[in-house]
Amino acid sequence: MINVMLPSGDIKQFEDKVNMFDVAKSISNSLAKKAIGARVDGKLVDMTFVLENDAKVELVTPETEDGLEIIRHSTAHLMAQAVIRLFPDTKVTIGPSIENGFYYDFDPVNQFSEDDLVKIEEEMKKIAKEDIRIVRHEITREEAIEKFKGMGENYKVEIIESIPAGENLSLYEQGEFIDLCRGPHVPSTRYLKAFKLSKVAGAYWRGDSKNKMLQRIYGYAFAEERELKDFLIQMEEAEKRDHRKLGKELELFFMSDYGPGFPFFLPKGMELKNTLMRLWEKEHKKAGYEMIQTPIMLNKELWETSGHWFNYRENMYTSEIDELDFAIKPMNCPGCMLAYKNGLHSYKDLPLRMGEFGHVHRHEFSGALHGLFRVRAFTQDDAHVFMTPTQIEEEVVKIIDLYDKFYTLFGLSYHIELSTMPEKAIGSKEIWEISEKALANAVTNSGRTYKLNPGDGAFYGPKLDFKLRDAIGRIWQCGTIQLDMNLPERFDLSYVGEDGEKHRPIMLHRAMYGSIERFTGILIEHFAGAFPFWLAPVQVKVMTITDDQISYAEEIQRILEENGIKVEIDTRAEKIGYKIREANGKYKIPVQLVLGKQEVEERTVNVRRFGSQEQESMSLEAFVEMAKSENKPNFK
Repeated sequence: MINVMLPSGDIKQFEDKVNMFDVAKSISNSLAKKAIGARVDGKLVDMTFVLENDAKVELVTPETEDGLEIIRHSTAHLMAQAVIRLFPDTKVTIGPSIENGFYYDFDPVNQFSEDDLVKIEEEMKKIAKEDIRIVRHEITREEAIEKFKGMGENYKVEIIESIPAGENLSLYEQGEFIDLCRGPHVPSTRYLKAFKLSKVAGAYWRGDSKNKMLQRIYGYAFAEERELKDFLIQMEEAEKRDHRKLGKELELFFMSDYGPGFPFFLPKGMELKNTLMRLWEKEHKKAGYEMIQTPIMLNKELWETSGHWFNYRENMYTSEIDELDFAIKPMNCPGCMLAYKNGLHSYKDLPLRMGEFGHVHRHEFSGALHGLFRVRAFTQDDAHVFMTPTQIEEEVVKIIDLYDKFYTLFGLSYHIELSTMPEKAIGSKEIWEISEKALANAVTNSGRTYKLNPGDGAFYGPKLDFKLRDAIGRIWQCGTIQLDMNLPERFDLSYVGEDGEKHRPIMLHRAMYGSIERFTGILIEHFAGAFPFWLAPVQVKVMTITDDQISYAEEIQRILEENGIKVEIDTRAEKIGYKIREANGKYKIPVQLVLGKQEVEERTVNVRRFGSQEQESMSLEAFVEMAKSENKPNFK
């Protein structure tokens, strides 16, 4: 007798071995038709998976997170099958699921074109309608090598040969198409009905620039056609909001071939960036943080102590000074360790909160660079908190509340994910359990909830990740709180406890913006370049109708600047309609003041706001007071 426990708590009993179709059918025929996979004791499996012992089973349907993962991975195989049908001499490599879709890397005889994508997508639709069963087979490593050699699939052979001898592998047969894959996959191609190919790009085999350049085809996949349509509409809106395009139009930043991946901030962009940094520093000082600055380049010995030299060397820029190896910092943590060690600390000093706007450099492949989202040099709003074990929960609650204060200010909703102990981790399981429980309790005590992300913690400790949702529904990973059990040990950090003995402090890494450059790019797209008054790099544009108003415009500019308002004047000999359209349409300036003869005589201003046709006349003094009141972040 096999007992199957369902998420509801109900137990289904079966006399003999049972697969997931049978489990689903025992619940309802409609579920048996809809389910595309299952979690058995936490492991994701195909519907054909056979139970031989008691287990916890959760059936997976297309609209769930697990279901979308299965659909997207299966759609990658669908695309590969279509490619092989249309271009038989093409060699296949790997095809994983990714956020919102999938990709597959190919080695074709001739380069794929955009027209080829249309043909491939049509063939995919044909295969989906053929309702081809997808069958899993288990074979030995040696059998797999022999099989793929016979098929001429040298890339698959290379993958298999890198797998330790003696391991069994799984293949998925889909009509004439056979692929090496762990799975799971949908039961049949008919479940794949909402997909679209997006682009073709270059990608090195196994991500190594020394290897051959392959062609990667990207696509989107969803459970239902309406979800795909909604997503494509979102993508159209995202294209309009592209921070690279708006960054150029708004004169915020640019990129140069003289420094790929190294952004150049223009005056307006620096004003935006500095506003974010000034606000961060002000609110963090209120929260008990002290600002430090650590060197941008430090010697090899430090990076060996931290472990970066051995584990992150290929992403670091290095140089030699006085016959010693140095590295430009890819992370701020080691420098902060030295700042902590510079003095003696008592338990009375803790928690000690150190904040830093650290400028870091990391080598990224040129193909991965993307505006401000993926760069080689960026500023982290880093902070490190040193504390006693009893202070963990209280401190994490304070950090969560601080993050919430900022994200709410920007109109960014979020959810929190708790990532737990990975396979390769330092520290005892007991310490990990205590640390994970502390983070979980902190989230709960802050009045919030979290999603569990099993096994995705850093090797040195568990973490909380903050996933932000922008104005058009996209998710961004920004804030993080990481509990570190590694660096305090490596750097021999200590504090003197109540007992007069030395103790090891607990350490938190935390960043709210993450990368200020990336967060700036997110805000550009979130607000579509139309920033709220307090954040805008230019808050007020003063425009004259004739030269007779220039003197008054200059006086207004001086008064506003004295009151902390960022203002520009436009005294060009252009028609006022053109000036308004430019200030409102192109530069998206929150407030525009139009000055004519009457405004000069009455010392008033004609006020227009971005996106509105309405006008309001008020005294200059009243406008200055209004501008001052709006020039404050509206924290909830």
